[in-house]
Order: sequence, then C-alpha cells, then structure tokens
Amino acid sequence: CRALAPPIVVNEVNFVRKCISTESSQNDLWGKLICTNFKVSFIPQDDSPKQKSQLSHVLLGEHDIPLTCLEQVVTVNDTKGKKKVLGSNQKLKFNPTELLLYCKDWRIIRYCFDEAGPESAKKVCLAIAHYSHPADLQLLFGFEYQGLRYRECKVHVSVFPGKQVNGSYSRGGLQTPLFDRPSDWDREIKRTNASEWRVCSINEHYAVSSSLPEHIVVPVSLADQDLKQFSALFTDGRIPMWCWNHPNGSALVRMTVVTEQLVQKKFDQRILSAIAKSHPQSEDVMRSDLDKTLPNIQEIQAAFLKLKQLCVLDPFEETEERWLTTLENTRWLEYVRMFLRHSAEMVYYLDGKNASVILHEEEDRDLSCVVSSLVQLMLDPYYRSLIGFQTLVQKEWVMAGHRFLDRCNHLKKNDNKESPLFTLFLDCAWQIMNQYPLAFEFTEVYLAVLNDSMWTPLFSTFLFNSPKHRTQILMDFAKNKAIAVTEDLSAFFPPVWEWSQQFSREDQALFNNPLFVGRVQKGEMKTFRRTKKTYSYSVRGAATLQQNGQKTREDTSYLRLSLNSELKSDFSPVKDESPTERYFRDWFSRPVDLRGLLIPVLLPTHVVLWKLFFLRWVPEICIPRGGFATAYHLLSDLADQIEMLQMQVRQYKGPTPGSRPLPSPSGPPSDQKKMHFKADSPDDTPVHPDFFTSSFPYNPVGNLCWRSVQGTPISKFLNGAKTWLSTETLANDTL
Repeated sequence: CRALAPPIVVNEVNFVRKCISTESSQNDLWGKLICTNFKVSFIPQDDSPKQKSQLSHVLLGEHDIPLTCLEQVVTVNDTKGKKKVLGSNQKLKFNPTELLLYCKDWRIIRYCFDEAGPESAKKVCLAIAHYSHPADLQLLFGFEYQGLRYRECKVHVSVFPGKQVNGSYSRGGLQTPLFDRPSDWDREIKRTNASEWRVCSINEHYAVSSSLPEHIVVPVSLADQDLKQFSALFTDGRIPMWCWNHPNGSALVRMTVVTEQLVQKKFDQRILSAIAKSHPQSEDVMRSDLDKTLPNIQEIQAAFLKLKQLCVLDPFEETEERWLTTLENTRWLEYVRMFLRHSAEMVYYLDGKNASVILHEEEDRDLSCVVSSLVQLMLDPYYRSLIGFQTLVQKEWVMAGHRFLDRCNHLKKNDNKESPLFTLFLDCAWQIMNQYPLAFEFTEVYLAVLNDSMWTPLFSTFLFNSPKHRTQILMDFAKNKAIAVTEDLSAFFPPVWEWSQQFSREDQALFNNPLFVGRVQKGEMKTFRRTKKTYSYSVRGAATLQQNGQKTREDTSYLRLSLNSELKSDFSPVKDESPTERYFRDWFSRPVDLRGLLIPVLLPTHVVLWKLFFLRWVPEICIPRGGFATAYHLLSDLADQIEMLQMQVRQYKGPTPGSRPLPSPSGPPSDQKKMHFKADSPDDTPVHPDFFTSSFPYNPVGNLCWRSVQGTPISKFLNGAKTWLSTETLANDTL
C-alpha cells in the first residue's frame, strides 16, 4: 500500500504553552495545538528528544490524544474567574486563557494561551469539544481510516500487517480466532474435549437473537427446531450459550434469567435437562443468579469514579493509613474481591463437585462476561497465554454481545449506561497475575495497553454493542462509501489483535513475561505451599476481611519465599466445615501447579491497587529508577542471556540430520528477540537505564495533578469542581 492521507486538520493555534513541570513553568513546552478529526496534537517548537520510557505508538505521537479518549473539555479564564465544560455545538462567551483535557485513561493535560491569539484559542477549544462528541458512530476517524486503508490496498487482505488465516488474526505466526465462523467453535470444542456439544447455526443472519453470534455451541441432544422454538422464552432470544468444558465433563454455560413460572417449567424439562445430560458422569447442575450476588453496573461505575477522584484529583494524605482507608471506602477493591470470590466458588462446583454451572443474568451481557472469563482464566492455562487470553476476550466479550459502545460511552450520549466492566475484569486478571506471576505469558503492560486500546477508535473490537451491530454498521458504511467489501468484514475493519498496527516489534516485546512457566523446561519449576493463615482469610468470606489493605511482612512471606523454597503447611480440619471450605483448604494445602488450576488469595492484603495502571500518570508517586520495572529489566536481560547460551550450546553440538541451519551463536537478530531488554552477551552485566521509573513504560511528566496547580487561580476550581463526580453541577455553573 502507498502511504495513507493523514487526519484532516480542523483547527490550530500557535504560541500555546503545555504545562510540564509540577512546580514551575520553567520546563513547560511552547508550540502549536492542533485539532484533527482523529486526535488532539501538540507540536513543540523545539524538537526535544522523545522520552525513551514511553511506548511508541505507530499512529500517535508523544503529545497526541485520540478524540475518543477525551472525557471532558474544560475551558477557563482565570482572570475573570470563568469556566465551562464544553460539549458539541456549544458557544463560548469568553476568551479562554487555559484548556484542561480530562482523559478516559486518567491523564489530565493543561494548555495555557498566554501568547496565543484569543479568537484562535477559542476556535480550537470549540473544535476539540465538537469533534470529541461525534453525533454518529460512523463519524469516528476509524471508519474513514480503515475504509481508505482498505481501498488503497485494493481489497487484498494479504497486504495488511496482520493477515487473516481461516478466520483468525495472526501475530508472529500465532492466531487469535474471531469466532465468526463454525470452524473456530469446532476447534474450541475439540480443544476442551466437549464431545456432547455441537456448533449450531440457527442464528445465521441473526435470525434468532440480535446480540448472540451467528454460530453458538449447544448440547448435542437439542435439535435446531427445538432451539428455535425455545428461543422465544429468553430475552432477545439468547438461548443458553456454552462457554467451556472441564476435563471431567462439567460445562460452563451462560444465559438470561428465566422468571415466568411456565417458562421455567419448559426450561427445566428440555434445556436444563439437555445441559445435565451433556455431562458423561454427573447430571448435577448448579445455577448462579449474578444479579442477586454481585454489584450492578451503576455501583461499579460509582466505585470507579470515586477511585478516579482519589487517585488523580485529590491530594495524597500526609499519612498512608488515611489514604488507604479512603481507597477501601471507594469499594472498588471490594468489588474486585467479590467477583474473584464468586468466580472461585463457580470453580469449586465445576472442579470440586463435578457439576455443570449455569450463569444467569438478566440480559447475559455484563456481569456474566466478567465471571465466565475469570472462571476460565483460573481453570484453563491456555487462557493464560497471550493468544489464549485474546481468544477469551474475543469469545466471552466481543462475540457474546458485551455493549462496548454503551459501556465505554464512545458517543458521550449515555452516561447512565457507562460502566468500566472490562477494566474491572482486567484488574481481576491482574490480581491473579500478581499472585502467580510465573503462570502468565503476558505482563501487566499488556493488560494496560489492551485497556487503553478501547480509546483508540481504529479497530472493531471495542466499538460495537454486538456482532450484529458491527455487521450492520460496517456494511452501511461500506455501502455509503462505495466500498465493495468482497472479503470478510474483519479485513475491512480489523480487530485490535494485530498489535503491529499500534506498536513496533520492540515495544510489543514488553508484553512478554520473562518468567512465564512455559519458558521453563518441565521439572525445573519449583512449587510452593501456603500458610494456614492464608487459607483462613481466603475462604472464610467477608467477615474476616481487614481494613486498609496494608500488606504485612508475615502475610506476604509465602509470596516472597515461595520461588526458592517450599513452605510447610499446617492445615487442620475446621469444625462444621462446609464442602466448599474443605475444597479450598485441600487446594491451598497442596503444591501449586502453575500449569493447572489457580485460586487467588482474597485477603485485602493481597487484593491490592493496580498501581501501574491507576497511578501511572501521578508525578508525585513516580519513583526514579524504582518500581517493578527494575526487576523486569533484570529478568528480561537474564532471559535473553539464557536464550543466547542455549543457542551457543546447540551450535556447539552441531545440527542434527534433517534439521534447519543453526542460528548465529550470538543469538537471533535483536528485532526478533522475545524480550524488550536485550543483553549484549551472556557475560553482560545489566545496568538500569536512567529513564527508569515506577511508571515505566509510561511517563507522568506533563500530566496535571492537584498539587501542581495548588495556589494558582485554577486550584480553587479543581478543588471545588469534583469534575468527574458531578459534571451536572459544573455545567450548571457555566458562564
């Protein structure tokens, strides 16, 4: 393909100052502020060297913000004491002296118009506000970009960086299935040995349900005609949807809630019976009503907003104890524990009781996505690989009809429907990863990048409410633009899984975990046990939970020492112990198989704040040459040295008959290595780069925090506005 046209420049203003320093204006940048139909760009006058500690996005510069990432556009005139939150097609009656951009990834960017022309400053502010509030989904830049990309490439899928093979998107030879064709589901059935389940295509062209995929997996004993007949009993025709099969034969199924008594009777007679019979050994079926046991989307959103207020706008308290208490009061970590606990209970029924599990939710498109994904993440090591995790998200979120458009509020029209359920799931996944870091092929950087990709509107994964919605919108757009889409729609508007469209191969190496158990030869990985205290808190429920979430040296000792030695356990049966408690006690008393079942510890001392994600933009807590990045650097360097030594050993032994030519003894080319940090030689002693911080690979410099503007005219506005918590109050206070 030849180079594509850049985004259209809508408006721009010169002589703008971007606030960088948290204490003075000495290090602020002067340059041009530009609004395009894709992003807000700031072009510094002086070409300062790019911060090495940042991910280098292929389509976004160091000072760029996608318009879909903007949550609020706030203009301020500090001399007149005026401020206004701008929306689409609004008027601004004063000349702004400052512009604040509140981002959905929690950045706060501040621009000052000290020397800029007042009219030009006003126009660029209004343009940013207008284009960040698109009236229609097809007005997002991603449609224009991918449409032009498709046309320029002459409809040849093979010219795309990510080539689609049999309905899957490849990355480095590995493939992420899209589950838009029966073969993807067939492979998943065979992988899990679900012999009593089959692929059903009664929903082709979305004839039965507008929110389910065209192909779903159902019990073998149910005929298509029966399923069509019973589909009317369920909300939006969402017949029970198979998710996964345990090796013991039990199945994980999700479906809408059945409330009417007559409908319930028919369901029990036919569908529930078919699910029970799909198990070769047991007909026990456990049903869980998620709406009754877990917080709803509004409660999750409220907790998220409180957490955002605490982490970004409010000043850190002088004592850590008070800050942690406030953190606990947001209830975010409490909800994370609730979802992890409920998912672990479902694991007990599937694995411990050998019973199939049905997850009920009113519409089966929100809470069930989180729980079903966590259950599979705990039970199936395949989903802890990078491709496996992407497969899980594609299957349980995208194709299952999670309302990404509404929950992300891309069009900024449905604040009451917005809820960070996918972010909650990624946080829960990180909690498990944090406790079992060797069991995951990917890193927390990958999880953070995946979350941030929701705000880059260039991919189909996070833009639509259902597979049908995606198909309709893309076909309408192609028709309006006279694009003859003769191939699959995923070629026209690809999913996010082709990471080369966003990051270089070197930056993608930050996704790779150097300690992943899959990189260690079988038999070399030591197992570890847990202490009795760990068990008692993890399965006894909320009554035993402590406040403030502070880790103590005693509580974390097993996590710190387990990699080098086995800790003896001293478990004794508890009087009147329930079967669930006995199951967890037995599991925690045994050595952990990192390639098998993983159950997280639910102590508040272990379910902690995901610092790299939630605090990455706060300059105050950024530790120079500190944090996990230093350990990651050493481990990556070590993994790279081991790879070079292994190649030298193979070179020394010589090739075997029929084998491929041996690589250079110095190892593969640097751009093909799996680790981001590379050793020059096996004898190389790693030295931490000067740009390392606890926020690596993110850079908080230039992001506004409360203390950075304390004492300035805008500090009073920030202190009282509580911008993210009460936009209505702020809007009513405009002039």
